[in-house]
Amino acid sequence: MSENKSGKPLFYDPTEHRIRSFVTRAGRLSGAQARAIEELGPQFLLPYAKETLDIDAAFGRSAPTVFEIGFGMGDTSAKIAADMPEKNFIGVEVHTPGVGSLLKQIGEQSLTNMRLIQHDAVEVLTNMIAPGSLAGAHVFFPDPWHKARHNKRRLIQGPLVSLLASRIAPGGYLHCATDWEEYAIQMLEVLGAEPTLKNNTDAAEGYAPRPDYRPVTKFENRGLRLGHGVWDLVFIKQP
Repeated sequence: MSENKSGKPLFYDPTEHRIRSFVTRAGRLSGAQARAIEELGPQFLLPYAKETLDIDAAFGRSAPTVFEIGFGMGDTSAKIAADMPEKNFIGVEVHTPGVGSLLKQIGEQSLTNMRLIQHDAVEVLTNMIAPGSLAGAHVFFPDPWHKARHNKRRLIQGPLVSLLASRIAPGGYLHCATDWEEYAIQMLEVLGAEPTLKNNTDAAEGYAPRPDYRPVTKFENRGLRLGHGVWDLVFIKQP
């Protein structure tokens, strides 16, 4: 595994004493993405702060709010937000090109129900999101860290699921999706072990049909044509 000059793994955060599940990469920022950050960032990009976010003030209204971890380039997030104008969406992503891409789509589609935070999702959930304040949470296609020695870096693990569940109001949901079967099995086990969550499907295998609100991406369509599987898991927060 790669190491920095101090000898610590690149994913180790000495200030938080925990392993991070992502690698911060600068990436290549296009001109359009840079312009979107400059022009739309002040309105739609919320600064990280170690204080509870006033969600109603951030959106200028009171509405059910869905939290998304790792929106990538934002195509799915923008589609969902456009189809559900009655809901607020907070998307968290660490990579600048993805933030710029989604801001660009927000501008092109005149989406007013999205706010973005460019920061570590665990810290955002811990410090900015009040317990019981979310109507739902999305974690779509997180990095599977497919090598066995890297499995511990996977996002969906007990501590994060417990934290997410604590921020979801009773009756709200946690929706995860993956195209890596072994990760799907782990997700099912971890989500099933969280006492405040209940699986929302009666299917014997425990996986849910893809909810209509989650669009099928081009990458996913290509995989399905090649016979690759996709697994959705939807769990409901219990009273």
